[in-house]
Amino acid sequence: MHSRRRFIQNLSIGLGAMAFSPFSLPASESSGLQTTGKQLRVALMGLGGYANIVARAMKECRLAKLTGIVTGTPSKIPVWKSNYGIPDKNVYNYQTVGEIAGNPDIDLVYITTPNSLHHQHVLQIAATGKHIICEKPLADNAQQAREMIAACKKAGVRFYVGYRLHFEPYTRELIRMRKAGEFGRIMHVNNYMGFRIGDPNQWRLKKSLAGGGAMMDVGVYALNGARYATGEEPVWVTAQETKTDPVKFAEVDETITFQLGFPSGALASCGTTYNFNNYERLYLIGEKGFGELSPAFGYGPIRGRTHLGAMNQPVVTHQTVQMDGLADCILNGTPDPDMTGEEGLKDMIVIDAVYESLRKGGAKILL
Repeated sequence: MHSRRRFIQNLSIGLGAMAFSPFSLPASESSGLQTTGKQLRVALMGLGGYANIVARAMKECRLAKLTGIVTGTPSKIPVWKSNYGIPDKNVYNYQTVGEIAGNPDIDLVYITTPNSLHHQHVLQIAATGKHIICEKPLADNAQQAREMIAACKKAGVRFYVGYRLHFEPYTRELIRMRKAGEFGRIMHVNNYMGFRIGDPNQWRLKKSLAGGGAMMDVGVYALNGARYATGEEPVWVTAQETKTDPVKFAEVDETITFQLGFPSGALASCGTTYNFNNYERLYLIGEKGFGELSPAFGYGPIRGRTHLGAMNQPVVTHQTVQMDGLADCILNGTPDPDMTGEEGLKDMIVIDAVYESLRKGGAKILL
């Protein structure tokens, strides 16, 4: 148990060129994107619902451009070629994707396949020498995440996790205020994220594809939010599960509440669900004040207030600023706001502990 804690605490130290300062703000925050004429050329791997959102958002990007696709569904290819001007030579399936290695039109592959395929697909793309963004949750468990990080490090490629909120203005302002001491010492965090899931036959309810249920899919937002709201790594976790529909949620979790303890003494009370809507908030209490984002984790618009009044930040398309921001990091060397694979691993370590606590009847698990 204690080795996990030491691993989390030391993860951001000595990781070499792939590591960046936690939650640092890119130069583009104050000076605008560095438009030097270069663009990051991106292929999307897995053309489901979220890939469509990313593709539409990328039409507004200045530094990132969609140039390729990877799909196992041939019927989708004509539509994507027409909508986004994808040439035949930049179209791949899961058997031919290794050929991307020799394609100069593609610099990075954005993996948006079902959760339990992330591990396999990251290893596959790392072997091509292309940079990678992988959607959250990073993997099924922390061990898979470590293997993915190692493969990318060995291949010398950048490895990011799709934590789009790290580029979202309200979230970034909350982090800035916390780092500047405007809330004082953080005492308590209350975060939750969930929704009522629909189609009972969808992949998110199949453990073989989803890895887990609400905790893996959207609970990771509440967890990641607790970490950036405190600026600390948890040292213990406890968790409880409620399941009202054992048929629909036979393979995955439905509703989980979990608590985190931090080295400073701060506590976080978090929740996630697949059973009801209107469940989305980040609330932190410090010695000097409070901060609240509500909505906090969805596609927006994010809204916020603090003890100083309403937060006034621009409303953005999350996927547009994420892709432009990461392109700025890769092309121009601006700092990354903690979206590396190592950041995803830290969350996976805690998620593993949440499930361990559930298996042990809500026991406190030391990290």
